[in-house]
Amino acid sequence: MAATALVTENFKFVSLFFKSKDVMIFNGLVALGTVAGQTAYTVFAFDCPCSPKKNYFYGLAAIGVPALVLFLVGIMLNRNTWNLVAECQLRRCRKQSTAAIFTVLANILGRAVVAPLTWAVLSLLQGQAYSCALSEFVDPSSVPGFPSGQNPGVLAQFPCEENVSTLLQPFRRDIQRHLKYQSQLIGWLLVAGMAVTVFLLQCVRRCCSPLGHQQEEYWTQYRAAEQNLFHNTAAAHAQLLAIDNVRNFFGFVSLEPEQKELLAEQQNSRPVCSTDWNRVTGVCLYREKSGLPLYSRIHKWATYSLDNPEEMDKEMNTL
Repeated sequence: MAATALVTENFKFVSLFFKSKDVMIFNGLVALGTVAGQTAYTVFAFDCPCSPKKNYFYGLAAIGVPALVLFLVGIMLNRNTWNLVAECQLRRCRKQSTAAIFTVLANILGRAVVAPLTWAVLSLLQGQAYSCALSEFVDPSSVPGFPSGQNPGVLAQFPCEENVSTLLQPFRRDIQRHLKYQSQLIGWLLVAGMAVTVFLLQCVRRCCSPLGHQQEEYWTQYRAAEQNLFHNTAAAHAQLLAIDNVRNFFGFVSLEPEQKELLAEQQNSRPVCSTDWNRVTGVCLYREKSGLPLYSRIHKWATYSLDNPEEMDKEMNTL
């Protein structure tokens, strides 16, 4: 029974992975942006060197380097990355279960791989980079009627039509077609693998989620609303604090009409201590207190600061 309870508790955390439609919409927008960028690069910037030992590295770089950059950018732009860093910095990851860490990392990596995989798939389906990279490795004996005694490096010139001699022009189209077939086959297999993986992950998420569909929708809406309100309120709070400090320094402060209106409306702002900032910073997965959901670290902070302040630090340190 204890083992069953432990497994059930740990697998609750898997429900965070691709938990909302907003994530899917965001991933779609990222993929569309990558499509546009990859298409523009292929049309305007890709230029195979058509030289032995250079084609291979150039072709692989055209596929791999942008994919790596997009992957790293995706990790950096994910808020969960810095929430996890904050957990390790502030709380040294003392009370984080393996399932919780796995879920957060899966969420980060799952979003970050969308753009690089899209780039790689498009590059393979178009076939130019693959053909450039592997043209010099084509076995001449596999091409019917290919003249014997040719320098092996001559195949490296096949991606550039103007560099191919008149004698070898008839074979260029067959070799390019063969390489493009290989490239597109790999690309479609990658697409199929991605589709199956996403389907299986969605099935696992649905089976392991501790929440019903309606509550997950509510959780998504709450987190989006909280993030938006927190951002707007933090900006207003920073302005109010800056106004007070500048007034104290100069003895007066010059305000825009919007700032005057903000100052007149908000008379109850207070400084936020570092302890409270640390309490609401970091990763927060779904938890309950006396049967009531706790949807975020701010939700935890508000609940325990009003209900049981002594329990706050203990609960806020639990992931």
